[in-house]
Amino acid sequence: MIRVLIADDHTIVRKGLCSLLEKESDIDVVAEAENGRDAIIKAEEIQPDVVVMDIGMPLLNGIETSRQLKKRCPEIEIIILTMHANEEYVLQALRAGASGYLVKKAAPLDLVTAIHEVHKGKSYLSASVSKTLINEYLRQTTTRPENDETSRETELTSRQTEVLQLLAEGYTNREAAKILSVSIKTVETHRTQIKKRLNIQKTAGLVQYALQKGLIIKE
Repeated sequence: MIRVLIADDHTIVRKGLCSLLEKESDIDVVAEAENGRDAIIKAEEIQPDVVVMDIGMPLLNGIETSRQLKKRCPEIEIIILTMHANEEYVLQALRAGASGYLVKKAAPLDLVTAIHEVHKGKSYLSASVSKTLINEYLRQTTTRPENDETSRETELTSRQTEVLQLLAEGYTNREAAKILSVSIKTVETHRTQIKKRLNIQKTAGLVQYALQKGLIIKE
């Protein structure tokens, strides 16, 4: 049996996916999660074979969830299932460790096939996602030097990315601190570092940056 965890903030989508996959004799949906943080907690506890998740989830988006999950549980395969076929999102998902990327308008059989493929250690992309994206991804990863500091100047740490998403979603420093289980002072320090690293001083600018980078997504 291929054990699957489904992460999506829309209940009707999760239930629909469960109903679809329950028809497969060799696939077992072992857990559901409504946001990225919940997905990481359940994945670490249950250790599914495959995680199917959306990008635009609250508290922690699918890209950052994938990145953290692959660090903590590298053996778990990840499939991004989203309505967005944006090139930047696809590349970010691949860099974060996802093995599959499907758009929600794909045929139901595509998801079943994707689960089987990534479980075998292969990759799977929706037909609507151009193959040139894979070539571009491979070109970038093979040509960019590991010590290329210029390309890393504005990159945020995982914690800074978490803080930025929460702030962009409208959480106060106090609320963000509670969610992250850290002190308010720690959140304030991260906020200051984020503004300095991105050279953005206003909250509206941080929200815009988060939207551009796919940390939060307007459905």
